[in-house]
Amino acid sequence: MITFNTKDLPMPPINRQAITIWIGDVAASYGKHTGDINYVFVDDEEILRINRQFIGHDYYTDHIGFDYCQGNILAGDTYISLDTVASNARLFGTDYMHELHRVIIHSILHLCGIDDKTPEQRAIMEEAENRALDLLTISVKD
Repeated sequence: MITFNTKDLPMPPINRQAITIWIGDVAASYGKHTGDINYVFVDDEEILRINRQFIGHDYYTDHIGFDYCQGNILAGDTYISLDTVASNARLFGTDYMHELHRVIIHSILHLCGIDDKTPEQRAIMEEAENRALDLLTISVKD
């Protein structure tokens, strides 16, 4: 089951049903199935707290994910800072919802085994994000 929650914020204007289907489609394209996936939308201060407590980093980020996958079943918790998503949308000159969708699927791609630590891996991740975002556009139009 895929769930969407917030911590002390209003829920962003996402189409939960369409995103759930989209995530399942993207997972299937990597030979994976969705299990328990939980998204929690937070502000910058909460993402910083999580980053410090669990990762040991002292900076803001757009998301932090915890991987609980077993075999081909994707499972995990992803915390997304809506503040950083908005900042990044402005920085990259893109629409807020486009950037939010990118971060949502970025976490799924990590669960599918795609990393982004090196420049080469980042290029692969960006290509995978773009392919996945194209699938969302198709599913929303239908």
